[in-house]
Amino acid sequence: MAADFSGDTTGVVPDGYCVMKEGMASILQKGNDVFYNKAQVTNRDLSIAVLRHFLPMLAEERSSGKAGPSGRGSSLGTSKGQQGQEKHLKRGTYQAVACEEGSGSDAALSKGFRVLEGLAASGLRAIRYAKEIPGLTHIDANDLDPEVVDSMTRNIHFNGSDVSAIVHPKCGDARMAMMQTKTKYDVVDLDPYGTPSMFLDTAVQAVAEGGILMVTATDMANLSGNNPTACWSNYNCYPVHRQYCHEMAVRILLASIEANANRYRKHITPLISLNVDFYVRVFVRVNTSPAAVKDSACKLSYIWQSSGCDSFTLQKVGSRKEMTNHVKYMPGHGPAVPVKCPETGSGYLMGGPIWSDPMHDHSFVKGLMADMDRDKDRYAAYARIKGMLAQAAEELPDVPLYYELHEMCKTLKCQPPKMEVLRSAIINAGYRVSSSHANPLAVKTDAPSEVMWDILRCWIKDHPVNMNKVPVDSYLHRLLTKEPKLEADFTRVPAAVSQSKVDGVTRFVQNPAYWGPQSRHGRPLVVKGGGKEGSSAAAAEEQSGSDVQGVSAPSIAASGAGVVETEKERRHRLQMKSKGMVRRLLRQEERRKKMEADAAAKEAEGLKVIEPGNETVDAGGSEASNVALNEEGEKRVAAVAEIGEDADAAHKIQKVV
Repeated sequence: MAADFSGDTTGVVPDGYCVMKEGMASILQKGNDVFYNKAQVTNRDLSIAVLRHFLPMLAEERSSGKAGPSGRGSSLGTSKGQQGQEKHLKRGTYQAVACEEGSGSDAALSKGFRVLEGLAASGLRAIRYAKEIPGLTHIDANDLDPEVVDSMTRNIHFNGSDVSAIVHPKCGDARMAMMQTKTKYDVVDLDPYGTPSMFLDTAVQAVAEGGILMVTATDMANLSGNNPTACWSNYNCYPVHRQYCHEMAVRILLASIEANANRYRKHITPLISLNVDFYVRVFVRVNTSPAAVKDSACKLSYIWQSSGCDSFTLQKVGSRKEMTNHVKYMPGHGPAVPVKCPETGSGYLMGGPIWSDPMHDHSFVKGLMADMDRDKDRYAAYARIKGMLAQAAEELPDVPLYYELHEMCKTLKCQPPKMEVLRSAIINAGYRVSSSHANPLAVKTDAPSEVMWDILRCWIKDHPVNMNKVPVDSYLHRLLTKEPKLEADFTRVPAAVSQSKVDGVTRFVQNPAYWGPQSRHGRPLVVKGGGKEGSSAAAAEEQSGSDVQGVSAPSIAASGAGVVETEKERRHRLQMKSKGMVRRLLRQEERRKKMEADAAAKEAEGLKVIEPGNETVDAGGSEASNVALNEEGEKRVAAVAEIGEDADAAHKIQKVV
C-alpha cells in the first residue's frame, strides 16, 4: 500500500528517520531501507556539472538549427562522403525519423528539458537535478521497488513544492519507462547496481536527437577481465586482464552503447568517459545518422596482447577509404602482429572489440573545467573531479590504452626510472606521450612496444640487472639479452612534465577511509570498525542508542566513519578467522608429533629426554619457553571456542591440547 503524502511535509522529519544532506538536497533515511552510498557524491557532482555545461549548449544548437538528425551539431561533424550518402536516402526512412524526433525536440525546447533517472532509489540525484540545474521542467524518477518509490516520494515532498512540481516518482521497470514514453528525454541517466547492459537497448531509443545519455557500470570485476565470460555475455566483448584494464573497461562500455545504438541507425559521440574508484561513468551524445553508423566498425579494435610481456597491439575491425563521391568501407587490415611476440617469442592473447576512437571531447572537457572553476563551492568533490578532468584533457585522444611503468620494470626486474625521465626519452625518440586519468603510473604513447622496451634496455645498461638470477630459457632472459635498435636519450625536456602538474593541480586525490561500494538496500546493517574511525563511530552509536537525535547506524556509515557489513558477511569473516586458527593449531600438533618421534629415537639410542606432555614439550628447549608455548595454545583454543567453531573442529582442537 502506497504511503499517504497529502499535506505539506516540507522539512518534517518523521520519527525514526535521520536527515542526510548533499548539495542543495536533503533526504530522509531509516536503516538500510533505500540504497545510499556517500562515495557516489563524485558521480552526482560530476553529473550536475556536465548537465549545467551541456544543456545551454544543446539549447543554443537547437535554436540555431545545428543539432539536426545528422548530428552535424556534434563535435564529430559529418564528412563530405556521408553528406552525399544522406542526400540519397529514401524518403520514409531516415527523413521520417528526422521529422519525428525534430518536432519532439522543438516542443521540448519550448517547454524546457526532460530528464529520466531510470534507477532513482532514494531520489537524491533527481532532487539535486531539480534544485541545482536551471532549465529542467520535468524529471521522471523511476524505481522498480514500490517501497523504495514510497521513500523517494517522501524525500521529494520533504524538499518542498518547487521540487515536487518538477520531479515525478514512477514505479516500474526502467526499460518499460523508456520504451513507453511518448516524448523522448533530453537526458537519460542510468546508475544501476551492477551492469547496465540490459538497459542500453531501450536507453538509446529514449534519448531525444542530440541528447545526452549518462551511464554508470559498477561491475568492474567483469569489465577489467577478472570474470571474462560474464563480460562477454553482458557486453559482447572479451576483456584482457592486463595493466590497462581500467581504461579498457571504459572502452568496453562505450563499444556496447555504440552497438546498441547502431541497431536503430544511431551513433554516439563521447563527451567524457572516466574510470572512477570502483565504477565507470560515461557521458555520450546520441544522434541519428545511417551514414555515420557505417563508420562504427572503424571505431572498434581488437587487442593483441603478448602472453610473455607487456607488449600489445590494436587492430581495427573495419577500415574506410575516401573516394571521389563516396566512402568505401572494407574489413580491417591484418595480421597486426607476427605469430610470436618479437620480444619474448611467446604467443598472443586476443581481446575485444573495444572502442578505440577518442573517449573525450577535449573542447567540452576544458569548457566544463572552466565552468566548475567559476562555481567550485557548489561541488563537494570539486578537487577530485578537477584532477580527473585535468588528466583527461591531457590524454592523447588517438592513443587507446597505455603501458604502466612499474609493471614493465617488474617484468625486467630492474629499478624503474622517474616518470619524467622515461617520458623525456620517448619524446626525444620522436613520439608523443601523456598520462592517463585511470592510473598515476600510466604511460600513454604512440611509440610501438619495441621502442618502449629498447628505452628500458638502454636504461638497464646504466642500472644493471643481476643476470646470474635470470634463467637462460626464460622470457626475461630474451628481453634482457636482445640488443636495442634505438639509442635512448634521457635528457629531460620541459614537455615531459604535464601541464596539470605545472599548474599545481592535485591530479589523484586520496579517498577517505572505507570509500567504496556498499551493500544492496534492505539488508540488515552491522557497523564494523576496521580502524579508529570505525571504532569511534560504533562506540558513538552504542552510547547514543540506535536512533537518538536523528543519528543512526546508516548515517554513521554514510559519513565515511564505518562500513556496512551484513550478518552473512560477518559470520563468513568469523568462520574464516576460526579456520585460520585451526590450521595454525594443526601445524603446531604436527610439530609436536615430530618432536615426540625425535625424542623416541633418541631414547632408543639410550639418551635421557624429558617425556612430552609434562611442563616441557621440546626435547631440547628450555622449560620456560615450552610453558609459554602451552599457554599460547590454550589462548588460541579459547578464542576459537568463543567464535563457535563446529564440533569437528572443536574435537581437533581438544586433540591438539
